[in-house]
Amino acid sequence: MEKVAACSCHNNFLVPKLNGGRFLFLQAKQKPLIVKSQMISNGTTYISRISTDIPLYEVPGASFDGYLENKSRVFKAIFPDKRRSQQLNEEEWRIHMLPIEFLFITAWPVIDMRLRCKSKGIEYPPGIPPNVSKVLELDIIRWELQGLDDVLKPSQFSLSVKGSLYPDRNGPRSRLKGQLQMSISFVLPPVLALVPEDVRRDVADSVLRGLLQNMKSKVNSSLLLDYAAFKRENQKNLV
Repeated sequence: MEKVAACSCHNNFLVPKLNGGRFLFLQAKQKPLIVKSQMISNGTTYISRISTDIPLYEVPGASFDGYLENKSRVFKAIFPDKRRSQQLNEEEWRIHMLPIEFLFITAWPVIDMRLRCKSKGIEYPPGIPPNVSKVLELDIIRWELQGLDDVLKPSQFSLSVKGSLYPDRNGPRSRLKGQLQMSISFVLPPVLALVPEDVRRDVADSVLRGLLQNMKSKVNSSLLLDYAAFKRENQKNLV
């Protein structure tokens, strides 16, 4: 019988380990994650931003506004791996992300993500025109980094992810636009203190941009494919 690689447990969460070249994600008892804190004043901060702007083809009876209202469907289109995600309530999901490597450190992030729809220009994120009909706002509200107990204390690290997605119909043709920003702040551990700052920044920028680029590709491909399916379903209902 094949032996399953052991998983280290932190706060009742199972840290995935490699087994035959695959990561195993086992269900564990759910407990609240660390509440997101503000940026650490005496820490090192790295920020990365990315945006998307692509054509959006809508049809009568299946507007993109209506599609965004189905937050569960939108989430599944962007994060299709059911093994690594779980819906907590109507607008929150827990995601066990793939391991992140930063120089000599490897961490397994677990995040609670919230999706909210906003309309009529009320409480729109900065930079979004108030005449935009609907905005889907993405925010990480809780998080935990597993595997760093011997390197960083929770109070020495902060993670922030904010994003928005919306249809822009101001031009001759509709566009799908979005922004995503990720920032990390932490007290520099001794294991990284000897690494030159320019090297740390280059590595941090590469890691953050890789994560953001992955989400952008999911929006530009998986989300639009699912919206196409949404349009077909609604057109059938009109027949």
